[in-house]
Amino acid sequence: MTSDPAASRWRGAVARLTEVTPQSATTPTAVRAGLSIAVPLLLLWAAGRPEWSLYATFGAFTAVYARGVTRTARVRTQAAVGLVLTAAVASGAAVALSADRAWLAVPVTALWASAAARASDRFRWRPPGPMFAVFAVAACAAVPLGAPSVVVSATAVAAGTAAFAVLLAALEPARFGAPASGPAPADPPLHRQRIHAVRCAVAVLLAGGLATATGIGHPYWAMATAVVPLATVTLRRQVVRGVHRVLGTVVGLGVAALLLALPLTPIVTILVAAGLQLITELLVARHYGAALVTITPLALLLVDLARPEPIGQLLVDRALETLLGVAVGVLVALVTRDRRTGRHTTSAGGPRPDTDPGGAG
Repeated sequence: MTSDPAASRWRGAVARLTEVTPQSATTPTAVRAGLSIAVPLLLLWAAGRPEWSLYATFGAFTAVYARGVTRTARVRTQAAVGLVLTAAVASGAAVALSADRAWLAVPVTALWASAAARASDRFRWRPPGPMFAVFAVAACAAVPLGAPSVVVSATAVAAGTAAFAVLLAALEPARFGAPASGPAPADPPLHRQRIHAVRCAVAVLLAGGLATATGIGHPYWAMATAVVPLATVTLRRQVVRGVHRVLGTVVGLGVAALLLALPLTPIVTILVAAGLQLITELLVARHYGAALVTITPLALLLVDLARPEPIGQLLVDRALETLLGVAVGVLVALVTRDRRTGRHTTSAGGPRPDTDPGGAG
């Protein structure tokens, strides 16, 4: 009996969208990620500086890197990532001093996307891709600053939070770290690193330019989202990752609407955000779409904590920016795919296992 090719493709697409990837060593990472956000934000709240929580958040994202490796490797990787994220915050804050920050942020973030993509490929960071660096530069650039001294403060807050995340990684018992099975992968070919870097830069330029030109609020969400599909391999998986981003965001917006409508105090908001980050890290390595259900309210709660905005507009902007970013990212992946093999790789010379592009964004 001959099977229907269309039905087979449909079943395959559904299977890929609902596939749950077994992962290990996520619980310690989740706890550290939650603490890395909760402690610095509580300290800033106690100090009367909730507006600095944005900079602390990006430093805290250091904690999500290097899961499932030895403690030494984890500390070494997180120290490097922490420096990159701190520099990204400083760069974004410096752009925020300019009256032309909205447009200036686009090329600056594109340069960061290229550099961070290259570094991620070269040093095999996990989660892969430049999403966190892109998010840090673009989001920090969007908050207007009146004095250069605030750039110093923003950098110090990000650096301190990143250092705290690395300290937690160093204090974690060694038994929770496990070396990766099998031999270490070879360094990605240089030309493929360059291709990935160019793709990410182009995606950020397109997404950021379109979002800024159309006047949609929070263009940094479009820029960060545009590089998400490019962090995985093959056009098929890139489309799946884009669909996960859209569907997960839609459900997550419902959760966010409920949380933002509640009369939460700042301290309760911080604790809820920390809990969402913990849950995100338990989900993201298994199913990216499911993780977006908690990533979305986490991102919106953190924005509301730093700079309260009308809830309705915040939700609409997040939805529109996500759709725009995914469309641009998938379009770039489609146009630049390797037509000779039907596959495209972002880091290695051949296909590598699909890995998650990280947490909140």
